[in-house]
Amino acid sequence: MNLHELNHKIHGGPERFRTGRGQGSGNGKSAGRGTRGARAKTGWKYKMFREGGQMPIGRRIPKRGFNNNFFRKEFAFVNLRDLNQFDEGTTVTVEMLLAKNIVPHALDGLKVLGHGTLEKKINIKAHRISAPARKAIEEKGGTVEILKLEGDDTRKAWKAKRGQGKTAVRRNAAKARAQARKSAQAKK
Repeated sequence: MNLHELNHKIHGGPERFRTGRGQGSGNGKSAGRGTRGARAKTGWKYKMFREGGQMPIGRRIPKRGFNNNFFRKEFAFVNLRDLNQFDEGTTVTVEMLLAKNIVPHALDGLKVLGHGTLEKKINIKAHRISAPARKAIEEKGGTVEILKLEGDDTRKAWKAKRGQGKTAVRRNAAKARAQARKSAQAKK
């Protein structure tokens, strides 16, 4: 085989259609881009969510509610049955669970759940614990230490304050007036 015998037309896929090469090709003049408009020009790029002057859907739909994703805490979960891997009397921490690969990631904190049975006395340090898990650990003679999580104090203060704003004051005043009216009517 010689270089002049090579067939240079053998390649993968069909040839690209050459647009704008005269009327005879069937795709000349405006080259399949239609008649005028931004789409026909070079440099035009399709922009997502652009609706040609119509009010975009993101602005048409009413916005309601609250999204807590920014403040949400994600916990790594561990069950009672997983704690049986530790020796009797061990104090289990997040670091130990990560080392034994029981919990893949530490995330924002650790929560102990009550699935399975606990067969040993174990002390645990966690950020949250379910009531059945706490009961099972304490029945075996173990202890539970709740670790503080960032934002716990704020949450506690907010919960204590909840229902103490202007609305609550007005609501309580309205209830007192209604009660006074009822008692006045009962006396008549």
